[in-house]
Amino acid sequence: MIYTLPYIKHLRAVSRLKLLQTAVTVVLVPPVYFFYVQGDVPFFLVSYTTGIALLAGAMLYTVSHFFRRVVGMMYLDPSQTTLKVSHLTFWGRRHDLYLPVSDVMTIGDTGDSAKETILKLKRYSSPQTLYFSTHYGRVVDQLGFEKVFGNLK
Repeated sequence: MIYTLPYIKHLRAVSRLKLLQTAVTVVLVPPVYFFYVQGDVPFFLVSYTTGIALLAGAMLYTVSHFFRRVVGMMYLDPSQTTLKVSHLTFWGRRHDLYLPVSDVMTIGDTGDSAKETILKLKRYSSPQTLYFSTHYGRVVDQLGFEKVFGNLK
């Protein structure tokens, strides 16, 4: 292991709670419409419930869009040629990417400064960008980290 983000467990919990919140609000919409048609609830409640369900869906999309790009852990194999990057999926599960070290851009190549709070993990072969933080995360193996991302100073 060369890097870990201790807060990834919190991000995972929030991601799963957003899924639960969205599911609950979507399940509540049909009964509210049914009761409105029956004349038991006012239109205000229908519009309020629909708005909350739409907001929950939009927030789920937004939150998962950012959480899927946060790196939780990075490992370097013993031969120092492959980087294993762990991040979250839409469902809040762990997903591992195996990248050749030669394909990973150094911090200088991404245009970031080592002093920035959030850094980009970019590859030469893909436009996909992941994010990690040496400020909130912890570099476990300094030499291995510098082998992949260059000097932090």
